[in-house]
Amino acid sequence: MSTTAPPEQAPSDPAERPASIRRLWFYARSHLRILLVGGVLTFLGGIVGLVQPLIAMSIIEALGAGDPLGDLLWILSGAVLVGAALEAFGPYLMQRTGQNIILTVRRRLVSQLVHLTVAEVDRLKSGDLVSRLTSDTNLLRTVASTTVIGGFTAIFMLIGGLAVMAWIDIVLFGVTLAMAAVVTVVMLVVMPRIGAATRESQTALGDMGAILERALGAFRTVKASGAEDREIASLDQAAVEARDKGVTVAVWEALAGVLAFLPVNIAFLVVLGLGGARVADGAMTIGSLIGFLLMLFYLMGPIGSLVQALSQLQTGLAAVARVEQVDHLESEDLSVGTASPTASLTSAGPLPAAQVEFDRVEFRYEDDLAPVHRGVTFTASGTGLTALVGPSGAGKTTIFSLIEGFYPATAGEVRVEGVAVQDWSLRELRSMIGYVEQDAPVLSGSLRDNLTLAAPHATDEDVAAVVAQARLSEMVARLPDGLDSAVGPRGVTLSGGERQRVAIARALLRRPRLLLLDEATSQLDAANEAALRQVMLEAAERTNVIVVAHRLSTVTSADQIVVLDAGRVRAVGTHAELLRADGLYRDLATEQLLTAEN
Repeated sequence: MSTTAPPEQAPSDPAERPASIRRLWFYARSHLRILLVGGVLTFLGGIVGLVQPLIAMSIIEALGAGDPLGDLLWILSGAVLVGAALEAFGPYLMQRTGQNIILTVRRRLVSQLVHLTVAEVDRLKSGDLVSRLTSDTNLLRTVASTTVIGGFTAIFMLIGGLAVMAWIDIVLFGVTLAMAAVVTVVMLVVMPRIGAATRESQTALGDMGAILERALGAFRTVKASGAEDREIASLDQAAVEARDKGVTVAVWEALAGVLAFLPVNIAFLVVLGLGGARVADGAMTIGSLIGFLLMLFYLMGPIGSLVQALSQLQTGLAAVARVEQVDHLESEDLSVGTASPTASLTSAGPLPAAQVEFDRVEFRYEDDLAPVHRGVTFTASGTGLTALVGPSGAGKTTIFSLIEGFYPATAGEVRVEGVAVQDWSLRELRSMIGYVEQDAPVLSGSLRDNLTLAAPHATDEDVAAVVAQARLSEMVARLPDGLDSAVGPRGVTLSGGERQRVAIARALLRRPRLLLLDEATSQLDAANEAALRQVMLEAAERTNVIVVAHRLSTVTSADQIVVLDAGRVRAVGTHAELLRADGLYRDLATEQLLTAEN
C-alpha cells in the first residue's frame, strides 16, 4: 500500500545532480519536438546575428575602396529584421512549451500529494508542500524550456564567433581565446555556489509558507489569544531568513556576471591596442579590426546567455530536487490488495453491515513514542451501535484510523469482513465506510459539493433525504442559494453544530456498510443531540455504527459499549451491565449524572 520515505531536505550533494538532470530530461522529452523547433529558430537567429559583423566589416572596406554600398545595406537591414523575428518567435515557442511542461509536472505532483499517507501529511509542513507545487515548479519552467536549449545555442554562437575571429586575425584570436578560458574557469567555480544558495533560498521560502499556513489555519485562535505580534514576529523572522538566502543567490549571480564580462572588457582593451598597432604596421586592415571588435561585442550576448543559462540550470536542478522529493514520500496505492469483494458487495439492493474485529492490536505512532494501543480486542458485527468510551488519550479515535487504513497496526490484526485491513484495496475498503471526523471538516465550496463529496452521483432526492435526516432543512432554507450556497473556507459561515450535521449527512449519503462517528454530537445542543442520537439509532438498524463518545448520554442505548483505558479494553457490555461491573464506567456515568438512579 505504500513506499518508504526519505529525508525531508532536498539533496545538496553534487553527486545527486545527475539524477536531477535525468528527471529534467524526463519532464522535457515529451515536448521535445516543439522545443527543438524553438531552439532551431533561436539558433538561426543567432547565426543571422553572427553574420551581421561580417557584413558591417564588408561595408567599411567598401567605403574605404569607394565601392557602392546599396546591396550591402539592404542585406544588413534584412539580416537585422530576420534575426530579430527569429529570436522573438523561437523563445516564444519555448516559453509556451515550458508552461505545458509545468502543467504536466503540477498534475503529477498534485496526484502524488493527494495520495500521500495520513502519517506523512501529519509529519510534513503543508506550507512547504504548497511551495513545492507553486514556487518550485515555476522555477523549473524556465530551465525545462529555454535554459538548456538557450545554453547550447549560446555555446554554438561562442564557437562560431571564435571561429570567425580566428579567420579574421589569428593573433587577436589568441587574446580572445584566453578570455574565453578565464570565463570557463569562473563558471566552473561560481555555478555550484549558485546551486547551493538557491536550494537554501527555496527551503527558506517553504518554511515561511509553513509558518503562514499555521497562522491562517488557527486564525481565530491567534486573534483570541492576542498572539498577532508573536505570529508577525515569527513570519518576519522567516521573511528575513528568506530575504538573506535570496540576497546570497543574487550576490553569486551578480558575481558570476561581473567575472564573466570583466575578461571580455579587458580583452576589448587589449584587442583595441594590439589591433591598432597591427593596423599601423599594415598587418591588418581597419575594416578587419572593426569587424573583429564588432564580433567581440557580439559575443557578449552569447556569454550573457550562457551565464544566465548556467545560473538558471542550478536553480532548476534545486527545484527538481525539491519536487522529486515528493516522489519518495510514503504514498498510498488505492488499488492494491488481495481481498476480493464478496457477493454482497456486488449484489443489488441494500448491502449488509460490515463486521469489524480487533485482535490483540498494538499500535504506536513512532518507535520512540509510547504505545497508543496495548492488545486491543473487540468485535463489532452486524447491524447495531457500538460505542467506544473512556478517558482522553485512551486510543478511541486511533481505532478509526486503523479501520480506515490511515495507519498500519504495529502488532495484532484489524479485520473488516474477516479480511485484514492491509489485504484490502484501500479504495474498496473505504468505499464501504462513512466517516465523520472529530472536528467535522467542511471544505470550501458549496453546501451541495460538501454533501456529495463521497457520493458524487447522488440524486437530488437522495440529497434531500439526508438533509432532512440530519436536521439540516431549516438551515438550507435560510441560506440565500439553498444547497448551492458557498460555505466559505473550512465552512466558516456555518456554526460548529451545523458543520457536524453536514459531516454526518455527507457520511449517510454514501449509504455505508460501516459508519464511524467520532464525537459526532459534541457541538450540538440538547435538542439536536437528541435528534442526532435518533439518527444514529435509525442508521444502526441498517448498518454497523461505531461511535466515539465522551458524552455518555449519546450512547446509553448502544448495543455494546467498549470501555478503553490506557490503550487497553477494560470492559465490554451494555450501559446497565457496565454500571454494575466496571468502576471506571460507573465513575464516568456518575460525573455526567447518568447513574441508574437518575
